[in-house]
Amino acid sequence: MGGITLDRDGAVAIIRFDRPDKLNALTLAMYEELGEAFAEVRDDDSIAVAILTGSGDRAFCVGADLTESIPALAEGRFDISEWDGAHQKHTALFKPVIAAINGLCLGGGFEIMLSTDIRIAADTAEFGLPESGVGVVPAGGTLTRLTRQIPYVWAMELMLEGERIPAAQALRYGLLNTVVAAPRLLETALDRAHRLVRKSGTALATIKEAVLRLGDLPQHQAFHSEALYGHKAFTSADAREGLGAFAKGRVPDFPSRRHQ
Repeated sequence: MGGITLDRDGAVAIIRFDRPDKLNALTLAMYEELGEAFAEVRDDDSIAVAILTGSGDRAFCVGADLTESIPALAEGRFDISEWDGAHQKHTALFKPVIAAINGLCLGGGFEIMLSTDIRIAADTAEFGLPESGVGVVPAGGTLTRLTRQIPYVWAMELMLEGERIPAAQALRYGLLNTVVAAPRLLETALDRAHRLVRKSGTALATIKEAVLRLGDLPQHQAFHSEALYGHKAFTSADAREGLGAFAKGRVPDFPSRRHQ
């Protein structure tokens, strides 16, 4: 049947869509499991960073298994808001999440990718939002997130036309940070993740929380809230250690990382 798995590489959690024979299409159970995996990353102090990827080399995730989800939604047996945890809507996960996109990234898989912070794709990856072709819409965060992340015209092209684009085009659109040869994908993602582990956990969490919380505020209110986030970081134990280490020319030993 397949599902969602969570493995560890030190302080890095590796979450996988693990249904490669079905292109990692998500069953209703997998949506629940993914939300639970994100919650585990949020709540486990020994985890600093998460990587999200797919099993196999054909697909990252092609979205919902339509043979199960569409009938459930159409018959009113299921509310799409039950997927909020998997889509990281209303999230309190302020640890970095890196997407390592290893193949087809379509529909709900694309939507879940949009909830991540750093995105690395294999050069063989393809991206698309095919929902309009089957009479539905990308309501797993995309209607809200996409035009906030990339230019309006490119976002609308992706949503309205529903055509697939290659990794190089997704990079040009601003959906990705980098594209690498497929065999180097997980290695590259792990390298990025472990680099983040060496940063202040307090600083990373404050940055992510502030960015998620301040984007919708009027500018004057956002500046006020930004100062509060800044004060929280500047007065933290990590800041005392980091600034002291900088002054003495040594590598910081951040208190936020001592249990990881």
